[in-house]
Amino acid sequence: MQNKGIVRTLAVLLFLVCAFYLSFSFVIRHYDKQAKEYAAGDQLKEYQYLDSIAAKKVWFGYTLKECREKEINLGLDLKGGMNVTMEVSVPDILRALSGYNTSENFNRAMALAQEKQKSSGDDFVTLFLASFREVDPDAKLASVFATFELKDKVTTSSTNEEVERVIREEVEGAINNSFMVLRTRIDRFGVVQPNIQKLAQSGRILIELPGIKEPERVRKLLQGSANLEFWETYDFAELLPQLAQIDRELQAANAATEQAEGEQQAEEVKAEEVKAADASVEELTQAIAANDSAAEARKAQAEALENYKKAHPFFAILNPAVNAAGQPYGGPVVGNVHYTDTARVMAILNSQQAKQVLPREVRFRWEVKANDDANSMFRLVALKAQRDGRPSLEGDVITDARADFSQVSAYANVSMSMNAEGAKAWQRITKENIGKSVAIVLDGFVYSFPTVQNEIAGGNSQITGHFTVEEAKDLANTLKSGKMPAPARIIQEDVVGPSLGKEAIRSGLWSFAIGFVLILLYMIFYYGLIPGLIADAALLCNVFLLVGILSSFSAVLTLPGIAGIVLTMGCAVDGNVLIYERIREELRAGKNMRKAIEDGFKGAISAIVDANVTSLLTGIILAVFGTGPIKGFAVTYIIGIISSFMTAVFITRLLLEDYAKREDAKELPFTSMITKNWFQNMHFDFVSARKWAYPVAGVLIIFAILGLDPHIFGKLNLGIDFSGGRNYVVRFDKPVNTQDVEHSLLAVFNEQNQEGENLTVRVITFGESNDQVRISTNFRIHDNSETLDDEIEQLIYNGTKQFFASDLTFDEFQSTQVNENVGIMQSQKVGPAIADDITTSAVWAVIAALIVIFLYILIRFRNFAYSVGALAALFHDTVIILGLYAILWKIMPFSMEIDQAFIAAILTVIGYSINDTVVIFDRVREYNGLYPKRERERNINDALNATLSRTFSTSMSTFIVLLAIFLFGGESIRGFVFALLMGVIIGTFSSLFVASPIAYDIQRAIANRKAKKAAK
Repeated sequence: MQNKGIVRTLAVLLFLVCAFYLSFSFVIRHYDKQAKEYAAGDQLKEYQYLDSIAAKKVWFGYTLKECREKEINLGLDLKGGMNVTMEVSVPDILRALSGYNTSENFNRAMALAQEKQKSSGDDFVTLFLASFREVDPDAKLASVFATFELKDKVTTSSTNEEVERVIREEVEGAINNSFMVLRTRIDRFGVVQPNIQKLAQSGRILIELPGIKEPERVRKLLQGSANLEFWETYDFAELLPQLAQIDRELQAANAATEQAEGEQQAEEVKAEEVKAADASVEELTQAIAANDSAAEARKAQAEALENYKKAHPFFAILNPAVNAAGQPYGGPVVGNVHYTDTARVMAILNSQQAKQVLPREVRFRWEVKANDDANSMFRLVALKAQRDGRPSLEGDVITDARADFSQVSAYANVSMSMNAEGAKAWQRITKENIGKSVAIVLDGFVYSFPTVQNEIAGGNSQITGHFTVEEAKDLANTLKSGKMPAPARIIQEDVVGPSLGKEAIRSGLWSFAIGFVLILLYMIFYYGLIPGLIADAALLCNVFLLVGILSSFSAVLTLPGIAGIVLTMGCAVDGNVLIYERIREELRAGKNMRKAIEDGFKGAISAIVDANVTSLLTGIILAVFGTGPIKGFAVTYIIGIISSFMTAVFITRLLLEDYAKREDAKELPFTSMITKNWFQNMHFDFVSARKWAYPVAGVLIIFAILGLDPHIFGKLNLGIDFSGGRNYVVRFDKPVNTQDVEHSLLAVFNEQNQEGENLTVRVITFGESNDQVRISTNFRIHDNSETLDDEIEQLIYNGTKQFFASDLTFDEFQSTQVNENVGIMQSQKVGPAIADDITTSAVWAVIAALIVIFLYILIRFRNFAYSVGALAALFHDTVIILGLYAILWKIMPFSMEIDQAFIAAILTVIGYSINDTVVIFDRVREYNGLYPKRERERNINDALNATLSRTFSTSMSTFIVLLAIFLFGGESIRGFVFALLMGVIIGTFSSLFVASPIAYDIQRAIANRKAKKAAK
């Protein structure tokens, strides 16, 4: 191998980079362990501890928060939590933009677009515009969208292209605002490492919340409508006397409590501090400022700080907004509070004692963003309500808001416009509050409180401040939130309880460990000790690189992802098998070991490239069309293919050549004593065997097609991914009979099935024992009510509570926070819209895979016959696996649903099968080049026999790995792995007895046709 030094250097650098990225996971584990020890089982306390040190630099200058972003994260199926896909209703946005237009053309276009959306992947705006043109090609969009709200952007003379641009801008703005609102809500929810991102489909937002144990609370939080308000404010100086009185009364109450309990702390309070509690407001604020200044300058001694807390229990946590001289700052900020104390401060301010002291109109709200670099201190703002308790102005008066830039300032600002009603109210508010602040509040959090400089007429005004560009855009989106209704609803949801997550980790690691050990042992068994150990070393390097690369991408590891890692180990062996088989051939040709290794690599490289490219293509298609955990599987699979190619071609070769150069190196036969004669000197006539292989394949295909006939074996067991519906995994405290549970649930659901819909309820055993079941239902799946999830869970509780050995409350049944061992362990919801999208994506994924592979083989082998043979084999594999699922799903003791995981399995089988076929075709092409005058039949037979050992080794090693996952990988992926297991068997058969013989028959037919033409 040329340039060994460069290869070694690059390999070392790559390993160092992977080690660096993997180190973050170990750092995070260290601090997570510290947090658990500190919290002593209190999860909220654990989260608070981690948040408190998030800004601390812990590793190579990276903060803990930055380290957490770079570690390999566990998916929700491994550690529990909630995964939600929300959809902002674009049709509702368009209706609002049109001023709720009632014209026939508009309503027909909307209805047509909604119908098209069921079978199209285009965004709704595109579908609406196409439908509008279809309803009336001559109609003008301006006739619909030239409304008062859009008067500055759309006129009656605007062209369709101009109106389309405005519509897209307005819809995107509404979606961005919804995204920002959801992000803010989630950031305030207290979840470690939440993830929120906009999806490619317009209007869809993915939210992942690890560790959530109260899904019902999250649903209410996420689906609540955004509420924008403008509030007048109090100046802090107006409230300081009352707040000081609250502080004194709280100190006196605490002292009385301590005295009553016989504690001595109250007696030890110093006289001057007791005096300070009775001092005037001015003296008090000076003392506070002096104490704060001292604490900041020299970190006041613990004893003095403790005494200060006793003397001023409220101000000690409120940190009042006063300057060094003890004078209150101007503005509505009353204090700067650590996030751990926010609940205590609000509890004090909402107490009956405080309400008797404070003005009746005062309302306190937190600022939405932290006020320090550590993201731990939040400012409390004092708002002034109207007499009816409402804000001065609601957000629905805003017609437009945008981020602007001033020529005299380095900061961005925000310009906003109001309708006539809002302009009149805004003029009054600004006139009455010159020199004071007006707070902009969304969902109960203060986004800004600009100071009014003068009276503003006309409804056009500008908000200035130290805004960055992004902050100005966010504020503009906030202001526009009241402009139009953009409700967001949950269209897909997965909730995994923590106990299921722990079980998934255990089963996943077991399958990984067992599969890995079996592969290591198999390579030694088949190829001998030293070649086996070298292949195993390359395999270890492959796993290290794979995990390191995943870490560098901050990938999320899911259970299908672990299956992907284990599966790529089986595929990684294929590269070494191809190399070793070619080396064995060179050794049998009489070459010495060094020359055999060199020529073996040269001979194998073409087959390795073709095999890996075809697998890579199917992996890319899977990543493009897959979602959620399936995309995670695809990413893992793709990286595994790349890393296995690198280790097989470079690492294995380096190790083999270094061994061959040793003075004490033995001539390695690349076999063991047991396997040395396996598949040697084979002369099986595969081409002639097509006489019985074709009928066998035909019978299998016919049997599979009959199995797909709903009148014979019944319909395919479509999962909720394709049909829409809900799944619940429920764990009981004793074994149950699934039929009894199903009958009970049907009775309960039928009582509530007032709409007469086609109700389905299915119950199957889920797991190894009979105390856990999965309940599937399509009950009211088209209903978007916010309370429906709780209602359905109540119905399931009513139908299953009789099967629990002990009395179980609904709260214990519903929430894993109340009871982690019984009740709902996992829930999943897929709405009809996303089910349609998943179905469409699945069909396109399979079609795209077949087309891409057909074209690749056509380009690579330059022969139409090879493409047709490969496509026929893939059709054979796909139809038979579908038929098996149709026939066996009622028989097998595990779930065999047609869902996204099944489509991933089909595509993986396609990749595996074509991998095997391409290796055979590559050898046929080689023999055709070496022996052009031989009969084509002999070259094909020789190629199949020559690669038979490789076919057996790759199929056997992959089968062993998959069997380990099937047995130990957990219930949730068992159906997925079963499809892969069947795919290995069926794909091996089709590669040997379908693909190559069909290619031979087509080539022979073409040759015969040419011969007949030549004879004429």
